[in-house]
Amino acid sequence: MRLRIFTEPQQGADYETLLAVARATEDLGFDAFFRSDHYLKMGDVPGTPGPSDAWVTLGALARETSRIRLGTLMTAATFRYPGPLAISVAQVDRMSGGRVDFGIGTGWFEQEHAAYGIPFPDLNERFERLEEQLQILIGLWGTPEGETFSFGGEHYALADSPALPKPAQAGGPPILIGGFGAKRTPRLAAAYADEYNVPFHKLPDTGEAFDRVRAACRAAGRARPMVYSAAQVVCCGRDEAEIRRRADAIGREVDELRENGLAGTPAELVEKIGAFAELGTECIYLQVLDLSDLEHIELLASEVMAKL
Repeated sequence: MRLRIFTEPQQGADYETLLAVARATEDLGFDAFFRSDHYLKMGDVPGTPGPSDAWVTLGALARETSRIRLGTLMTAATFRYPGPLAISVAQVDRMSGGRVDFGIGTGWFEQEHAAYGIPFPDLNERFERLEEQLQILIGLWGTPEGETFSFGGEHYALADSPALPKPAQAGGPPILIGGFGAKRTPRLAAAYADEYNVPFHKLPDTGEAFDRVRAACRAAGRARPMVYSAAQVVCCGRDEAEIRRRADAIGREVDELRENGLAGTPAELVEKIGAFAELGTECIYLQVLDLSDLEHIELLASEVMAKL
């Protein structure tokens, strides 16, 4: 089981804070540092100093770290044209020495699109755009050097692209697709993804989602393996007082976190992570919401990750 630290900077974090968390992630032995790709806060938080761009941030962290993998859960397909996005991700992959994992989704938060003037089409069109972006990204990254790539779709068209720069990883970074959709998401995952992620669902629902993707892989005749992962909010403490203090800091109730996330003592977290492993989960993204609490990350490393 690999544990990854997952952050939500739009809730209120500057680059210096993210750098401190990324360095702790690396120093303490976690597998990866991931961040959301959002431009607007959610819920009753200050959200200051304001949003930061995911790929600008990861490019900087690529030069400040040396071991951990870096990625997004999930880049919104609505935010960027696929050609420039392919360039950004490839450049960060090269800057990191091939340590990028690329998560991409349809985009879902309508308010952030309105706040920053980004078009927000209906869900069907967003899925269409996502699939075309996946085809373009894979095509650009996989085109042999010296050849060109063209694409004609309903929403995007590329003509004689030099398909440069190339990522450090041959063929491009591993692609993550996530979500809980019953039909389109499993099909897209089976066709394009290296990893399928279920975010913030309980154990039985996570298992059902995994099974739908496994069925889609069989139906597509997919031979290459799929990595199955889950994202869970985390709130760990050595005793009830410490657990409650951390829950209060993120505006959540302990009982609700225990039911819907990974909350409790280190022993409780180890047991629940084991239950996810029984479903076939190979990787857990620990959503750390209080990014000022580096002692929390230290506890997760010493008392949870060390016992898995």
